[in-house]
Amino acid sequence: MSAPLLRVEGLGKTFASRRRGLWLPAGPGVRAVDDLSLDIAAASTTALVGESGCGKSTTGRLILRLIEPSQGRILFEGEDIAAAGPRQMKALRRQMQIIFQDPFGSMSPRRSVAQIIAEPLEAQGMIGSAAQAREVVAGLLEQVGLSPDHMHRLPRQFSGGQRQRIGIARAISVGPRFIVADEPVSALDVSVQAQIVNLLQDLQAQKRLAYLFISHDLAIVRHIAERVAVMYLGRVVEEGPKRAIFNAPQHPYTQALLSAAPDANPAARRRRIILAGDVPSPTSVPSGCGFRTRCPLAQAICAEARPVLRPVAEGQNAACHFAAPNPIGVALGGG
Repeated sequence: MSAPLLRVEGLGKTFASRRRGLWLPAGPGVRAVDDLSLDIAAASTTALVGESGCGKSTTGRLILRLIEPSQGRILFEGEDIAAAGPRQMKALRRQMQIIFQDPFGSMSPRRSVAQIIAEPLEAQGMIGSAAQAREVVAGLLEQVGLSPDHMHRLPRQFSGGQRQRIGIARAISVGPRFIVADEPVSALDVSVQAQIVNLLQDLQAQKRLAYLFISHDLAIVRHIAERVAVMYLGRVVEEGPKRAIFNAPQHPYTQALLSAAPDANPAARRRRIILAGDVPSPTSVPSGCGFRTRCPLAQAICAEARPVLRPVAEGQNAACHFAAPNPIGVALGGG
C-alpha cells in the first residue's frame, strides 16, 4: 500500500483561557483537538463529521498551519509541516489550500473577483503581467462555471452559490493537491448545495485533488466521501470506509449521530437513539472516555481508562471499550 498524501499523528491544540479578573488567574485551557491521527490518500475524500463545537474546523486549520498546533506531526508527502519554517510553508501553500464556509466573509468587499482569485497566484510569484492574470482568471472562472465577463465585479454582486464558486476558483488557482473544504455548502440552498458538491467532484477527477471535507450533513458526506472520521469533544472516536461507518457503526456516538440523520428510504431508517444530557464543556472533559456521561453502555472501565482507536473491522477503527472485536463481551446495540 502506498503512503498517504497527508498523515496526521497525535495532533493537539489547547487554547489558553483569558484571565477572569485583575486578581483571578486564568481558567483552564480549552482542549479543542486532542491526540488526533488521520491518513488521507491522494485524490480521495475523507469527511470529518460531528456536532458543532467538536473541533472539526480547528482540525482543518491546524493541518494547514493557519493555527499553530500545540503538539503532533502533520506529514505532507513525508515532510513535517508542523516543523516547517516560513520559506518551506510558502512552497507548501501551493500544495494545500482551503475553501471556507462563508466565502463572502473571506473576500475583501472592495476587491474585484479578478483581484481575489489572482491574490494567491501573485503571492506565489506565478503571474508575470496583468494580461497573464486576466487570462488565468478567465480560465479559472470557466472551470467553476462562471462567466469570465464578470471578473471585474465585486463579491456583493454575486449570489451565495456564485461566491462559493469564486472561493473554489481561488483555492484551485495555484494547483494544489490537497484542499480543506470547511463546511463549503452548509450556508447554501439545497439545490445549490448539489451543484457545488458536483463541481467539487468534477474538479477532483480532473485535477486528482484530495479533500478533507468538514461537514455535519451526513447525507452530503454519504454522497461525496470515501472515508469518514467521527469527532466528539476534540477526539476521533471512529473512522473507516464510508460503507462501514454508515452500515456498521461500532461507536455508540456514531450510532446516535446516524440515527438522527434523515433518510429518504423508510426501510433504511434507524431507531432514534436519544442521548442523555449535554455535551460536556471542553474545559472539563470527563475522565476516561469523554463520551461516557452520555453513553447508554457506560461502565466503570469507561471512567477509569480512555479508549484508544483500535481496529474493529478491516480498515475501520473505533475508540470504545466495547466495540467489536470485543474482548469484554458486551455487544453494542441500536444499529
